[in-house]
Amino acid sequence: MKNKFQNRLLVILLTVFVFSITGCNDYLDRAPLSSVTPDDYLWSESDLASYAINRYSFPTHDGWGPGTHSIDNNTDNQVTSSYSNIWVPGEWRVPQAGGNWEFTSIRQNNYFINTVVPRWKSGKISGINANVNHYIGEVYFMRAYEYFKKVQVFGDFPIIKTTLEDKMDILSEASKRRPRNEVARFILADLDSAITLLNNAPVGGKNRITKNAALLFKSRVALYEASWLTYHKGTAFVPGGTGWPGTGKVANFSINIDNEISYFLTQAMDASSQVADVVALVNNTKDNGYNSSANPYHRMFASDDLSGFSEVLLWRKYDAVVGVNHNVNHYVNQNGGNTGFTRGLVDNFVMKNGLPIYDSGSGYKGDDDLSLVKTDRDNRLQIFMKIPGELRLADTKDPVLEGFPDIIGLQETRYVTGYALKKGMGYLSSQVVGSMGSTGSIVFRAVEAYLNYIEASYLKNKSLDAKATQYWRAIRARAGIEPDYMVTINATDMTKEAQNDFAAYSSGQLLTDKTLYNIRRERRCELMAEGMRMFDLKRWRALDQLKTNPYIIEGFKLWGPMQDWYKNTNGTSKLIEAGTAGKTANVSKKSESLYLRPYRVNIAATNLVLNGYKWTPAHYLDPIAIQHFIITSTNTSDLTTSVIYQNPGWPLTANSGATE
Repeated sequence: MKNKFQNRLLVILLTVFVFSITGCNDYLDRAPLSSVTPDDYLWSESDLASYAINRYSFPTHDGWGPGTHSIDNNTDNQVTSSYSNIWVPGEWRVPQAGGNWEFTSIRQNNYFINTVVPRWKSGKISGINANVNHYIGEVYFMRAYEYFKKVQVFGDFPIIKTTLEDKMDILSEASKRRPRNEVARFILADLDSAITLLNNAPVGGKNRITKNAALLFKSRVALYEASWLTYHKGTAFVPGGTGWPGTGKVANFSINIDNEISYFLTQAMDASSQVADVVALVNNTKDNGYNSSANPYHRMFASDDLSGFSEVLLWRKYDAVVGVNHNVNHYVNQNGGNTGFTRGLVDNFVMKNGLPIYDSGSGYKGDDDLSLVKTDRDNRLQIFMKIPGELRLADTKDPVLEGFPDIIGLQETRYVTGYALKKGMGYLSSQVVGSMGSTGSIVFRAVEAYLNYIEASYLKNKSLDAKATQYWRAIRARAGIEPDYMVTINATDMTKEAQNDFAAYSSGQLLTDKTLYNIRRERRCELMAEGMRMFDLKRWRALDQLKTNPYIIEGFKLWGPMQDWYKNTNGTSKLIEAGTAGKTANVSKKSESLYLRPYRVNIAATNLVLNGYKWTPAHYLDPIAIQHFIITSTNTSDLTTSVIYQNPGWPLTANSGATE
């Protein structure tokens, strides 16, 4: 039986390696075939440049819909018409095969480093030294980037630095998982190598990885690990915690959690300050949102060329003429793109005077109309959420204005919550024609370094130092709100914030530290629709409360004056409430909430989020597919004999949901 599965493993390992960004290998590293990577390759600057750029795997605009601006769907910030099984304990299940436990990109980066670095050290790579160094730095960065993706979905993970022989004992030994903090330290070491080699003015400009981008990413990794260890401390999700599945499986293991947290916070502060101290935030002219086409802050997300925006550290260029394009503007400009901001996010934005909307002195105008929602609010809400009557195209003879949000139309173009995205919306006719979109896609921008420093320094020192204060005031001033953050902190009511924000909690408990909470609020508002929400919620352990207190997503206040937007020419309503006999509903019931509840329109038993988002701790990490346990077990009838261990709460049975 053992030989049978050794042979099965060998078949997987001998799958033909495609020498490009694609590839197929579900197990571990091996050297690419010599016939595909000849000995005369990777000896020149141009070879290194080509190999490195083909390792890029960043999320950028692609295909249909709002592109990267829809990554935050299925969170408390933003939703789409369909729901994710991550919010339905028991429905996300252990796969039989596949999943994220694969090593293709890691293998490709290892091959480059193992092959090129010795040649480089021997002075055998031809070309301009600065460029050669830069491309080697890019691959160190990409290996770190790939490993960080693994840490986010699996936590503990094997650390593999070399290509491996196709021998069962070698491969089994290498497949053993190492504690997540060790993997994070390995990632930072790779990033240090990258930072040493990279420069900030490479050939290709900011379409290629820069030193500042690497420093920012280092701060992201370090803050993620520090905060994960802080909030998950003592649980099975942290090495050495109660129920940690690595116990008895991980050799030569010891850890001082508090020392590790301190180390990672220090690293985050150092790396982020190196960026924030030298990279200025793009200016915001603070228009009211009617026409933001000349506002640099809005244009940073909606221009074809992002090279001139100081804050952008890495971006992807598109060119519709050569067929490298996307549909982002088509959907964000002309319709709702099957997405929408939640009431929770919108209500979380403070007034321009710095006060939360529930404060009696805030001056909040209410939400009977979308124009009132934005009046005198944080300018980020004003320019990044569109409402009826605002300009859509700036280059037409006659104004083309935004209409009423179509909450009952086609799914692919629907305004799911009534609160519509405007981040990434270009104002030029040429940018919104079908799939001809060519606006650039941001990968890294410097404001995250400001935010990372503020949070890391506060977690480490329990106070805001001079740099944190400077950075926070700069962010708030750019956002058009009172720069003195204490105005907001002093007026914060955590019981009110808990109604709007999952991040009002950690470890199932409502936060009592209002400064810490407002640091989280700032991050939420600044990074709206940029794909960072679930990243933050998981590291903050901000979802435990949903085990016993499900959360129902809401949108705009439909059942008020705005219901009159949805009438036929004869004056009858187009709205059909959930549960209306003999009719297919298109909106939720007025009797249960004045606010549109997109997941309460369908009240059938098959709607698994009908009663709200729920959570189980296992969902903080992904399950490992059963195939990987089978091929690494000494006894295939007992998968616990595998050198790999399953993540907390996930069973060793295919197609099974998580357990507590």
